[in-house]
Amino acid sequence: MSDIISTLLIALVASVGSFGAFYFVSKRKGSPETAPQADRGLEPTAVVNADISREAVVVEAKAKANEIILEAKNEALKAKQEAQKEVDEIKREALETEKTFSSKKAELEVKEKQVNAEQSSLALGKEQLEKRKSELDTLISEQQSKLEKIAGLSKQDARNQLLESFERELQQEKGKKIREMEEEVKKDVDEKAKEIIVTAMRQGATDYVVEHSSSKVKLADDDMKGRIIGKEGRNIRKFEELTGVELELDATPGEILISSFDPIRREIAKISMERLIADGRIQPAKIEEIIAKTQSEVDKIIYKEGDNLCHRLGVYNLPEDVVKTLGKFKYRFSYGQNMIEHTLEVTKIGMSIASEIGADVEIVKLGCLFHDIGKVLEGEGTHVALGVDFLTKHKIRKEVIDCVAEHHEDKPFSSIESGVVHIADHISGARPSARSEDYEAYVKRLKDLEEAAYSFDGVEKVYALEAGREVRVFVKPERVDDASTALLAREIARKIELEQNYPGIVKVTVIRETRVTETAK
Repeated sequence: MSDIISTLLIALVASVGSFGAFYFVSKRKGSPETAPQADRGLEPTAVVNADISREAVVVEAKAKANEIILEAKNEALKAKQEAQKEVDEIKREALETEKTFSSKKAELEVKEKQVNAEQSSLALGKEQLEKRKSELDTLISEQQSKLEKIAGLSKQDARNQLLESFERELQQEKGKKIREMEEEVKKDVDEKAKEIIVTAMRQGATDYVVEHSSSKVKLADDDMKGRIIGKEGRNIRKFEELTGVELELDATPGEILISSFDPIRREIAKISMERLIADGRIQPAKIEEIIAKTQSEVDKIIYKEGDNLCHRLGVYNLPEDVVKTLGKFKYRFSYGQNMIEHTLEVTKIGMSIASEIGADVEIVKLGCLFHDIGKVLEGEGTHVALGVDFLTKHKIRKEVIDCVAEHHEDKPFSSIESGVVHIADHISGARPSARSEDYEAYVKRLKDLEEAAYSFDGVEKVYALEAGREVRVFVKPERVDDASTALLAREIARKIELEQNYPGIVKVTVIRETRVTETAK
């Protein structure tokens, strides 16, 4: 700092001196007033010193010098402050680094002590283990020698016997544990299954209107019956020929009874008869015209009912023929159970069960929707076979067709979805009040099924189950061997098929059990 100031002062003095000399010379040469002074013997230096200090240039130079000096001082002070700040920052970082280093060093020293302690402990433990192992080896060797002397067995023989005994104990313990787990799982599964089924039944149950195989049409007066019969019975013959039903005019006064096993024919006949009576012109041509018109309208109703059923279940984009076939459920009844209501109930129950157990809800929904579609199809074979052929023809998904094919257990279940469809159908059909059948006829049919099985030799017990859909036969194992059970099942099924009437199919299951009982004392 002092060096800078000194340099500035020297430069300033030099500039002022040069200026003074220049000023003095110019006065001497150009001003006549200065001559007398020189003549009077004045010293040049005194004149210069006296005049320079009062000149404006000198004053300005001094001011500039002061400004330069002040600015230099400020710059120097600023440089000093910045240098001091950098020094302080370096000191602070050094202190922090030193603290961090000290902390890490202390941690390492603590860890080093812990590791040393653990190593010492491990070394001691290892030494103790080696010592204990040596003692155990010695003890085992002594015991083996004693056992060999007592039992007269070699080491290998004793080892084999011990392993065999241990293996038997393990098997017994394993069997006991498995039985305990099976009982526990069975209990939990039964409770969960009951809960799922009850929930599904509660959500899916619907009301049924029981219908039989006849319909009634009211008449304003009994004179109308003669017009319906026509001359020589031509009107009634024409009506029965075109509709495929049977008319009973004398069963009930004031009513006509229309009988047919086909509910679609019966519905067409009922509507046509009501229209003929209202029109009053009952003759063969008019009968033919009204029946044709009614058939066309019923076809539209059938398609509308099928489309409505699909919409209620959230099923879309089905082929038109499939939708129309589903609409026939409106006029189809099984033991008084309407097929549309039955299908709705089965589908709701199936979807509820599927969602609870994690099955594919979409497959179950379609499987439940189509499971009885074969009942409204014409052809040879069971409704299951007819339904499978129909759905295959219309390229329905294989998983859905499998559900239809297996819903009566005609084939083993290929998926959990097939089992869900079977359960839902069974719940809907077997629950109380779902279907209507004469109680005495129902009991007789089940007893006949059991009697058919009892007629074979070697049968011990027979149970008719699932409303007559299954006959479960228990045979005497000492009289019927395993090879004969398949033959017996086929013969019982053949006898039932030839001698009895039953709805749907009947599955015959023959069971041969061998039981061994032991007593723990």
